[in-house]
Amino acid sequence: MTVPSTTAAPTVPPPAPHTTPAPPAATPSPAPGSDGTGDGGGTGDGTGGAAARTTARHRRARRAARLALAVFPALFALPLVTAAHHSRHAPFGDQLTVHTPPVPAPPAAQDPVLRTAGPRVEAHDPRSGALRWVHERSGRRPLALAAAPGHAFALWSDGLVTDTESATGHAVRWHRALPGLADWLAAAPGRGTGVLQLLDPGARMLAVVTPRRITAYRTADGDLRWVLPAVRGCAFDPARSVRTGGVLLVAQPCEGNSAWTAELKAVDGLGRIVPDRTPLGNDLPGHRPAEGTGPRQRKAFAQPG
Repeated sequence: MTVPSTTAAPTVPPPAPHTTPAPPAATPSPAPGSDGTGDGGGTGDGTGGAAARTTARHRRARRAARLALAVFPALFALPLVTAAHHSRHAPFGDQLTVHTPPVPAPPAAQDPVLRTAGPRVEAHDPRSGALRWVHERSGRRPLALAAAPGHAFALWSDGLVTDTESATGHAVRWHRALPGLADWLAAAPGRGTGVLQLLDPGARMLAVVTPRRITAYRTADGDLRWVLPAVRGCAFDPARSVRTGGVLLVAQPCEGNSAWTAELKAVDGLGRIVPDRTPLGNDLPGHRPAEGTGPRQRKAFAQPG
């Protein structure tokens, strides 16, 4: 560049041929952090450094947003999964609480003593009296109990019958509901008496006696095996029943007949006892008695009478 002067500038002689050219000016290195790995610094007049810092911040923000999108759904779902695990809904409102496990003993000594205590069924150790387990149902109360080896049967105020594993109280095996039973139970106190009846010494069959019918269930799985309806104009009276040997006698008083003892019906695990009956089988599926030695394996509705 020529500096303005009133004197002419001297002529610069050309460089000698052997003179080495000056090295090119060094290119400024990228500011630290301009690739997103640092905080960034100034370059030149500062414009490039500010742009690099802005770019780095944008990259970090996008990376954090992607990470949040991946992590937040899992964090949000975790409390829901945990809550669902701890509050799994029991379809019949069952609440089983185990207090003390049974001590090692022969199977006959494992079965507890059953009691009703307000809204719950209590099982107590037969030797120590300690509370072993409690069975409750939300908004319901037990009205009657029946015990058998390995079974704790309960009749509830909503007309439901349950079978709980009696030794440990860890599970309710089955639930069975009977139409109209809840209304009949609620009509007068003490109506649960005699409703639950074991039908055989081995407790393989449980009868539920109601005014309209006697219904028999297989205790192993709650399968309905037979039903005996009451005669028209008559009604079974669960409180008026007696067991003799393997036979259950149930009163069936009828309108206009004051001698209810004349209206007794006899049943056992195979159904109503009548002359020349063909008994029904109650074995579990898969059990096949020898040909001609066992009863027929089917359910039945006995004729009233």
